[in-house]
Amino acid sequence: MAHAYTPGLKVKRFAMVSKTRRLPIPGEVLVKEGDIVTHDQVVARTQVPGEIHLINVANALGVDPEEMGPFMLKKLKEQVAKNELIAKRSSFFGLFKSFVYAPADGTIELISEVTGQVALREPYVPVEITAYIPGKVVHMTPRQGVTVRTAAALVQGIFGVGGEAHADLRMVATTPDEVLTPEKIDSSCEGKVLVGGSLVTGEALVKAVKTGVKGIVVGGVEDEDLIRFLGYEIGVAITGQEETGLTLIITEGFGKMKMPHRTFTLLKSFDGREASINGATQIRAGVIRPEIVIALRDAEVKGLVEEAEETSGGMAPGTPIRVIRDPYFGAIGRVASLPVELQVVETESDVRVVEIELEDGRRVIVPRANVEIIEE
Repeated sequence: MAHAYTPGLKVKRFAMVSKTRRLPIPGEVLVKEGDIVTHDQVVARTQVPGEIHLINVANALGVDPEEMGPFMLKKLKEQVAKNELIAKRSSFFGLFKSFVYAPADGTIELISEVTGQVALREPYVPVEITAYIPGKVVHMTPRQGVTVRTAAALVQGIFGVGGEAHADLRMVATTPDEVLTPEKIDSSCEGKVLVGGSLVTGEALVKAVKTGVKGIVVGGVEDEDLIRFLGYEIGVAITGQEETGLTLIITEGFGKMKMPHRTFTLLKSFDGREASINGATQIRAGVIRPEIVIALRDAEVKGLVEEAEETSGGMAPGTPIRVIRDPYFGAIGRVASLPVELQVVETESDVRVVEIELEDGRRVIVPRANVEIIEE
Protein backbone atom coordinates (compact mmCIF):
# COMPACT_ATOMS: atom_id res chain seq x y z
CA MET A 1 0.00 0.00 0.00
CA ALA A 2 1.31 3.47 -0.88
CA HIS A 3 2.09 5.84 1.98
CA ALA A 4 3.34 9.42 2.11
CA TYR A 5 4.33 11.33 5.22
CA THR A 6 3.12 14.92 5.56
CA PRO A 7 3.51 16.85 8.83
CA GLY A 8 0.21 18.36 9.90
CA LEU A 9 -1.97 19.89 12.52
CA LYS A 10 -2.95 17.99 15.63
CA VAL A 11 -6.58 17.75 16.68
CA LYS A 12 -6.47 15.15 19.42
CA ARG A 13 -8.82 14.21 22.22
CA PHE A 14 -5.88 12.63 24.02
CA ALA A 15 -2.20 13.50 23.86
CA MET A 16 0.67 13.63 26.30
CA VAL A 17 1.68 17.28 26.14
CA SER A 18 5.10 18.38 27.43
CA LYS A 19 6.20 22.00 27.84
CA THR A 20 9.73 23.09 28.69
CA ARG A 21 9.76 26.27 30.76
CA ARG A 22 13.21 27.83 30.62
CA LEU A 23 14.64 31.05 32.05
CA PRO A 24 16.39 33.50 29.69
CA ILE A 25 19.41 33.56 32.02
CA PRO A 26 20.32 31.32 35.00
CA GLY A 27 18.22 31.88 38.10
CA GLU A 28 16.27 29.92 40.71
CA VAL A 29 14.05 26.90 40.03
CA LEU A 30 11.21 26.75 42.57
CA VAL A 31 9.89 23.22 42.00
CA LYS A 32 11.36 19.73 41.79
CA GLU A 33 10.76 16.61 39.75
CA GLY A 34 7.52 14.92 40.73
CA ASP A 35 5.77 18.10 41.87
CA ILE A 36 2.25 18.79 40.61
CA VAL A 37 1.86 22.35 39.34
CA THR A 38 -1.01 24.59 38.23
CA HIS A 39 -1.35 27.02 35.29
CA ASP A 40 -0.28 30.12 37.19
CA GLN A 41 2.29 28.55 39.48
CA VAL A 42 5.70 30.20 39.22
CA VAL A 43 8.22 27.42 38.53
CA ALA A 44 11.38 29.52 38.07
CA ARG A 45 12.52 33.10 38.47
CA THR A 46 15.54 35.28 37.85
CA GLN A 47 16.74 38.87 37.67
CA VAL A 48 17.56 40.26 34.22
CA PRO A 49 20.16 43.05 34.24
CA GLY A 50 18.72 46.46 33.42
CA GLU A 51 19.66 48.61 30.43
CA ILE A 52 23.04 50.33 30.43
CA HIS A 53 23.27 54.09 29.77
CA LEU A 54 26.66 55.51 28.76
CA ILE A 55 27.06 59.18 29.73
CA ASN A 56 29.98 61.19 28.33
CA VAL A 57 30.53 63.21 31.50
CA ALA A 58 33.96 64.59 30.53
CA ASN A 59 32.58 66.00 27.30
CA ALA A 60 29.52 67.46 29.04
CA LEU A 61 31.71 69.20 31.62
CA GLY A 62 34.31 70.34 29.09
CA VAL A 63 37.26 68.64 30.79
CA ASP A 64 39.77 65.95 29.90
CA PRO A 65 38.74 62.42 31.03
CA GLU A 66 41.53 62.21 33.63
CA GLU A 67 40.34 65.49 35.16
CA MET A 68 36.68 64.65 35.71
CA GLY A 69 37.07 62.80 39.05
CA PRO A 70 36.76 65.86 41.35
CA PHE A 71 33.54 66.92 39.60
CA MET A 72 31.69 63.63 40.16
CA LEU A 73 28.99 63.92 42.84
CA LYS A 74 28.21 60.19 42.79
CA LYS A 75 30.58 57.33 43.52
CA LEU A 76 30.98 53.88 41.99
CA LYS A 77 28.11 51.49 42.92
CA GLU A 78 26.05 54.36 44.28
CA GLN A 79 22.33 54.39 43.43
CA VAL A 80 20.81 57.41 41.72
CA ALA A 81 17.35 58.53 40.72
CA LYS A 82 16.25 59.75 37.31
CA ASN A 83 17.20 63.42 36.77
CA GLU A 84 19.40 63.40 39.87
CA LEU A 85 22.60 65.47 39.56
CA ILE A 86 25.62 63.15 39.16
CA ALA A 87 28.35 65.64 38.13
CA LYS A 88 28.86 69.40 38.31
CA ARG A 89 31.57 71.87 37.30
CA SER A 90 31.88 75.62 37.92
CA SER A 91 34.34 77.86 36.10
CA PHE A 92 35.30 81.53 36.00
CA PHE A 93 34.46 82.04 39.67
CA GLY A 94 31.08 80.38 39.30
CA LEU A 95 29.94 82.40 36.32
CA PHE A 96 29.74 79.29 34.11
CA LYS A 97 28.32 76.03 35.37
CA SER A 98 27.93 72.62 33.74
CA PHE A 99 25.61 69.91 35.06
CA VAL A 100 25.14 66.22 34.25
CA TYR A 101 21.93 64.46 35.28
CA ALA A 102 21.03 60.76 35.47
CA PRO A 103 18.89 59.71 32.46
CA ALA A 104 17.17 56.98 34.51
CA ASP A 105 17.00 55.31 37.90
CA GLY A 106 19.93 52.98 38.44
CA THR A 107 23.38 52.30 39.81
CA ILE A 108 26.72 53.81 38.81
CA GLU A 109 28.59 50.80 37.41
CA LEU A 110 31.61 52.46 35.82
CA ILE A 111 33.49 55.75 36.07
CA SER A 112 36.25 55.79 33.44
CA GLU A 113 38.93 58.46 33.59
CA VAL A 114 40.30 57.02 30.34
CA THR A 115 37.23 57.54 28.15
CA GLY A 116 35.40 60.09 30.27
CA GLN A 117 32.32 57.84 30.28
CA VAL A 118 30.07 56.97 33.20
CA ALA A 119 27.97 53.79 32.90
CA LEU A 120 24.59 53.79 34.61
CA ARG A 121 22.69 50.49 34.84
CA GLU A 122 18.95 50.55 35.34
CA PRO A 123 17.51 48.31 38.13
CA TYR A 124 17.39 44.56 37.55
CA VAL A 125 14.11 43.33 36.07
CA PRO A 126 12.46 40.37 37.84
CA VAL A 127 11.38 37.59 35.46
CA GLU A 128 9.06 34.80 36.55
CA ILE A 129 8.17 31.72 34.47
CA THR A 130 4.86 29.99 35.13
CA ALA A 131 3.96 26.38 34.37
CA TYR A 132 1.51 27.44 31.58
CA ILE A 133 -0.17 24.01 31.71
CA PRO A 134 -1.22 22.12 34.86
CA GLY A 135 0.62 18.86 35.24
CA LYS A 136 3.60 17.02 36.65
CA VAL A 137 7.20 18.21 36.64
CA VAL A 138 9.02 15.41 34.82
CA HIS A 139 12.43 17.07 34.50
CA MET A 140 14.29 19.84 36.29
CA THR A 141 17.51 21.54 35.21
CA PRO A 142 19.05 23.45 38.13
CA ARG A 143 19.05 27.23 37.64
CA GLN A 144 17.49 26.89 34.17
CA GLY A 145 13.97 25.50 34.18
CA VAL A 146 11.64 22.52 34.12
CA THR A 147 9.56 20.34 31.82
CA VAL A 148 5.88 19.92 32.71
CA ARG A 149 3.80 17.09 31.26
CA THR A 150 0.07 16.48 31.28
CA ALA A 151 -2.56 14.34 29.56
CA ALA A 152 -4.65 16.74 27.51
CA ALA A 153 -6.85 17.39 24.55
CA LEU A 154 -4.83 19.31 21.96
CA VAL A 155 -5.95 21.47 19.04
CA GLN A 156 -3.43 23.26 16.85
CA GLY A 157 -4.24 26.20 14.62
CA ILE A 158 -2.89 27.58 11.35
CA PHE A 159 -2.08 31.06 12.62
CA GLY A 160 -2.29 33.10 15.79
CA VAL A 161 -1.33 36.33 17.52
CA GLY A 162 -0.91 37.08 21.21
CA GLY A 163 0.91 35.11 23.86
CA GLU A 164 0.12 32.60 26.57
CA ALA A 165 -3.13 32.75 28.52
CA HIS A 166 -5.52 30.42 30.28
CA ALA A 167 -9.23 30.67 30.94
CA ASP A 168 -12.48 28.74 30.62
CA LEU A 169 -13.69 27.91 27.11
CA ARG A 170 -17.04 29.44 26.14
CA MET A 171 -18.87 28.39 22.98
CA VAL A 172 -20.42 31.42 21.28
CA ALA A 173 -21.31 29.56 18.07
CA THR A 174 -23.82 26.75 17.68
CA THR A 175 -22.51 25.62 14.28
CA PRO A 176 -18.98 25.60 12.79
CA ASP A 177 -19.98 27.98 9.97
CA GLU A 178 -21.32 30.80 12.20
CA VAL A 179 -19.72 34.23 12.10
CA LEU A 180 -18.58 35.71 15.43
CA THR A 181 -20.06 39.20 15.50
CA PRO A 182 -20.09 41.86 18.26
CA GLU A 183 -23.67 40.91 19.19
CA LYS A 184 -22.47 37.53 20.44
CA ILE A 185 -20.09 39.13 22.96
CA ASP A 186 -21.42 40.44 26.28
CA SER A 187 -20.26 40.91 29.87
CA SER A 188 -20.55 37.16 30.54
CA CYS A 189 -17.64 36.66 28.11
CA GLU A 190 -15.19 38.57 30.30
CA GLY A 191 -12.16 36.48 31.20
CA LYS A 192 -13.14 33.65 28.81
CA VAL A 193 -11.70 32.02 25.70
CA LEU A 194 -14.44 32.28 23.09
CA VAL A 195 -14.91 29.58 20.45
CA GLY A 196 -16.58 30.79 17.27
CA GLY A 197 -17.26 29.26 13.87
CA SER A 198 -16.08 30.33 10.42
CA LEU A 199 -15.04 33.95 10.97
CA VAL A 200 -14.48 36.67 13.55
CA THR A 201 -15.19 40.23 12.38
CA GLY A 202 -12.95 43.20 13.07
CA GLU A 203 -15.70 44.81 15.13
CA ALA A 204 -15.98 41.66 17.24
CA LEU A 205 -12.24 41.70 17.93
CA VAL A 206 -12.43 45.30 19.16
CA LYS A 207 -15.44 44.57 21.38
CA ALA A 208 -13.77 41.43 22.76
CA VAL A 209 -10.79 43.47 23.95
CA LYS A 210 -13.08 46.08 25.56
CA THR A 211 -15.08 43.30 27.24
CA GLY A 212 -11.98 41.66 28.70
CA VAL A 213 -12.06 38.46 26.64
CA LYS A 214 -8.82 36.51 27.05
CA GLY A 215 -8.84 34.65 23.78
CA ILE A 216 -10.73 33.78 20.60
CA VAL A 217 -10.57 30.52 18.64
CA VAL A 218 -12.22 30.66 15.22
CA GLY A 219 -11.94 29.27 11.70
CA GLY A 220 -10.84 32.41 9.89
CA VAL A 221 -10.30 36.17 9.88
CA GLU A 222 -10.16 38.69 7.06
CA ASP A 223 -6.58 39.90 6.60
CA GLU A 224 -7.76 43.54 6.42
CA ASP A 225 -9.51 43.18 9.78
CA LEU A 226 -6.40 41.64 11.33
CA ILE A 227 -4.18 44.45 10.05
CA ARG A 228 -6.56 47.07 11.45
CA PHE A 229 -6.75 45.21 14.75
CA LEU A 230 -2.97 44.98 15.11
CA GLY A 231 -2.19 48.35 13.56
CA TYR A 232 0.41 46.85 11.21
CA GLU A 233 1.00 43.97 8.79
CA ILE A 234 2.35 40.69 10.10
CA GLY A 235 5.77 39.82 8.66
CA VAL A 236 7.51 36.46 8.43
CA ALA A 237 8.91 36.55 11.95
CA ILE A 238 7.43 34.56 14.82
CA THR A 239 4.22 35.93 16.31
CA GLY A 240 3.12 35.73 19.93
CA GLN A 241 4.59 38.94 21.35
CA GLU A 242 1.80 41.24 20.15
CA GLU A 243 0.13 43.40 22.78
CA THR A 244 -3.38 43.02 21.41
CA GLY A 245 -5.29 42.56 24.65
CA LEU A 246 -6.22 38.99 23.76
CA THR A 247 -4.89 35.86 22.07
CA LEU A 248 -6.36 35.01 18.67
CA ILE A 249 -6.07 31.50 17.19
CA ILE A 250 -7.16 30.82 13.61
CA THR A 251 -7.73 27.12 12.90
CA GLU A 252 -8.17 27.28 9.09
CA GLY A 253 -6.84 30.42 7.41
CA PHE A 254 -7.69 33.89 6.14
CA GLY A 255 -11.21 34.72 5.04
CA LYS A 256 -14.46 33.05 6.02
CA MET A 257 -13.51 29.41 6.55
CA LYS A 258 -15.75 26.89 8.24
CA MET A 259 -14.13 25.26 11.24
CA PRO A 260 -13.88 21.47 10.66
CA HIS A 261 -16.73 19.60 12.29
CA ARG A 262 -14.31 17.41 14.23
CA THR A 263 -12.41 20.40 15.64
CA PHE A 264 -15.63 22.23 16.51
CA THR A 265 -17.14 19.15 18.17
CA LEU A 266 -13.99 18.50 20.20
CA LEU A 267 -13.88 22.07 21.54
CA LYS A 268 -17.63 22.03 22.20
CA SER A 269 -17.23 18.90 24.33
CA PHE A 270 -14.97 20.92 26.64
CA ASP A 271 -17.27 23.96 26.90
CA GLY A 272 -16.72 25.52 30.33
CA ARG A 273 -13.38 23.77 30.91
CA GLU A 274 -10.16 25.63 31.59
CA ALA A 275 -7.76 25.76 28.66
CA SER A 276 -4.22 26.99 28.08
CA ILE A 277 -3.80 28.89 24.79
CA ASN A 278 -0.86 30.37 22.93
CA GLY A 279 -0.99 32.28 19.65
CA ALA A 280 2.75 32.00 18.90
CA THR A 281 3.26 31.01 15.25
CA GLN A 282 6.36 30.35 13.16
CA ILE A 283 6.02 28.99 9.65
CA ARG A 284 9.67 28.71 8.69
CA ALA A 285 12.27 26.27 10.03
CA GLY A 286 11.36 25.15 13.53
CA VAL A 287 7.60 25.34 12.96
CA ILE A 288 5.58 26.61 15.92
CA ARG A 289 1.80 26.21 15.86
CA PRO A 290 -0.75 28.18 17.89
CA GLU A 291 -2.48 25.81 20.28
CA ILE A 292 -5.31 25.09 22.69
CA VAL A 293 -4.41 22.65 25.48
CA ILE A 294 -7.16 21.30 27.77
CA ALA A 295 -5.84 19.22 30.67
CA LEU A 296 -7.78 15.98 31.15
CA ARG A 297 -9.08 14.64 34.43
CA ASP A 298 -7.89 11.29 35.73
CA ALA A 299 -11.23 9.65 34.95
CA GLU A 300 -11.00 10.85 31.34
CA VAL A 301 -7.67 9.15 30.72
CA LYS A 302 -8.49 5.92 32.56
CA GLY A 303 -7.67 2.98 30.33
CA LEU A 304 -5.32 5.01 28.09
CA VAL A 305 -1.59 4.44 27.92
CA GLU A 306 0.50 6.86 29.98
CA GLU A 307 2.66 7.87 27.04
CA ALA A 308 0.85 8.81 23.83
CA GLU A 309 2.67 7.98 20.62
CA GLU A 310 2.85 10.68 17.97
CA THR A 311 1.50 9.94 14.50
CA SER A 312 4.41 8.72 12.43
CA GLY A 313 3.02 6.40 9.76
CA GLY A 314 1.83 8.76 7.07
CA MET A 315 -1.07 9.00 4.67
CA ALA A 316 -3.21 6.00 3.92
CA PRO A 317 -6.84 5.57 2.83
CA GLY A 318 -9.02 7.07 5.56
CA THR A 319 -6.36 9.48 6.88
CA PRO A 320 -7.91 12.88 7.73
CA ILE A 321 -6.18 15.68 5.81
CA ARG A 322 -6.43 19.37 5.02
CA VAL A 323 -5.67 20.98 1.64
CA ILE A 324 -3.17 23.81 2.11
CA ARG A 325 -3.09 25.33 -1.41
CA ASP A 326 -5.62 26.59 -3.97
CA PRO A 327 -8.00 25.77 -5.51
CA TYR A 328 -9.23 23.75 -2.51
CA PHE A 329 -7.31 25.67 0.18
CA GLY A 330 -8.68 24.94 3.64
CA ALA A 331 -10.86 22.02 2.54
CA ILE A 332 -11.06 19.08 4.95
CA GLY A 333 -11.48 15.48 3.93
CA ARG A 334 -10.08 11.97 4.04
CA VAL A 335 -7.73 10.11 1.75
CA ALA A 336 -9.74 8.05 -0.72
CA SER A 337 -6.79 6.60 -2.60
CA LEU A 338 -3.09 7.15 -3.28
CA PRO A 339 -2.45 6.57 -6.99
CA VAL A 340 0.99 5.13 -7.63
CA GLU A 341 1.37 6.70 -11.10
CA LEU A 342 2.71 10.22 -11.50
CA GLN A 343 0.17 12.65 -12.91
CA VAL A 344 0.58 15.92 -14.79
CA VAL A 345 -0.72 19.01 -12.91
CA GLU A 346 -1.43 22.58 -14.09
CA THR A 347 2.27 23.49 -13.88
CA GLU A 348 2.90 20.66 -16.39
CA SER A 349 5.00 18.84 -13.81
CA ASP A 350 4.73 15.11 -13.11
CA VAL A 351 3.90 14.70 -9.42
CA ARG A 352 2.46 12.17 -7.02
CA VAL A 353 -1.14 12.91 -6.17
CA VAL A 354 -3.77 11.97 -3.61
CA GLU A 355 -7.48 11.44 -4.18
CA ILE A 356 -9.51 13.09 -1.42
CA GLU A 357 -13.12 12.67 -0.39
CA LEU A 358 -14.12 16.10 0.93
CA GLU A 359 -16.59 16.70 3.74
CA ASP A 360 -19.28 17.64 1.21
CA GLY A 361 -18.89 14.30 -0.59
CA ARG A 362 -16.91 15.54 -3.60
CA ARG A 363 -13.81 13.66 -4.72
CA VAL A 364 -10.85 15.71 -5.92
CA ILE A 365 -7.27 14.94 -6.90
CA VAL A 366 -4.46 17.21 -5.70
CA PRO A 367 -0.65 16.94 -5.42
CA ARG A 368 0.43 15.24 -2.21
CA ALA A 369 2.60 18.27 -1.42
CA ASN A 370 -0.60 20.35 -1.23
CA VAL A 371 -2.06 18.56 1.78
CA GLU A 372 -1.19 18.03 5.42
CA ILE A 373 -2.22 15.31 7.82
CA ILE A 374 -4.58 16.23 10.65
CA GLU A 375 -3.44 14.08 13.55
CA GLU A 376 -6.16 12.33 15.52
